[in-house]
Amino acid sequence: MELVREQLLFLISTPLYLFFIGGEILLSYFHNRHFYTTRGTLMNVWLSAINLGLDLLLRGFVLVFLGWFMPYKLVQIETPWIYWTVLMLAEDFLFYWLHRVDHYCRLFWAVHVTHHSSEEFNLTVGFRSSVFQPFYRFIWFIPLPVLGFRPEDVMLMYAITQIYGILIHTQFIGKLGPLEWIFSTPSHHRVHHASNVEYLDKNMGMVLIIWDRLFGTFAEEKEDEPVRYGLTKNLPNAFDPVNTVVHEWKDIFRDQQQPLTVKERLGYLFGPPGWSHDGSRKTSKQLREELNRRK
Repeated sequence: MELVREQLLFLISTPLYLFFIGGEILLSYFHNRHFYTTRGTLMNVWLSAINLGLDLLLRGFVLVFLGWFMPYKLVQIETPWIYWTVLMLAEDFLFYWLHRVDHYCRLFWAVHVTHHSSEEFNLTVGFRSSVFQPFYRFIWFIPLPVLGFRPEDVMLMYAITQIYGILIHTQFIGKLGPLEWIFSTPSHHRVHHASNVEYLDKNMGMVLIIWDRLFGTFAEEKEDEPVRYGLTKNLPNAFDPVNTVVHEWKDIFRDQQQPLTVKERLGYLFGPPGWSHDGSRKTSKQLREELNRRK
């Protein structure tokens, strides 16, 4: 049953992606916007393929692992539309916290930074996956089987919400009025991919933006602050596929070679990206504080 549902989802999503990506490429070309490059697109496809391979390789283990928690289920929801609605809300909420940790803990940022390393922003960037995230993402979803949601439904819902998450990686859609208050929109996600100091680590929601509004990580896209895509310090060899995946791990290793206390070593692992024991680098919070002082 699960295989049939996933095959159906694949059959629906693939032509959808091809249609929108093809349309965006044509619009980019005819409007001379240069949103796509061949090398950037191939890089996104390569990273997506590795991530998908790991996802499929771990699929059986994840189903079994989450299944261990089903005997503890606290809730039994019989009405289908309530079941799927609550599952979507709960999973999106948990993804928000997964995503937030990816941004605020350097160990996880070393995985997630791959997704943010592109200086382009287009629909194929949505496929520029955090390659090794399948190794730990499922841990964040443990509460869902405890609440009574079947593991196969959890994984299906994640795949569905990912479709939405991919399609908001576009520069061709402006603000969407009242929808901006509830849903993650292309405008919100452009902010999320920005390297502008005031936009750093904002708008973490996959489908809903309400979590960011509730927990203080929301930022609106401003006309007087155009988005600059990529990292605060972009990679010099941006199209090297291996370095794109491992560069932050190499930096962590290099930091650990310094004479440090145990606390400082842990800071370079579990502190926010940009943290340094001697103040030589700055976190996004410190950069914003400096920016606000200058205003």
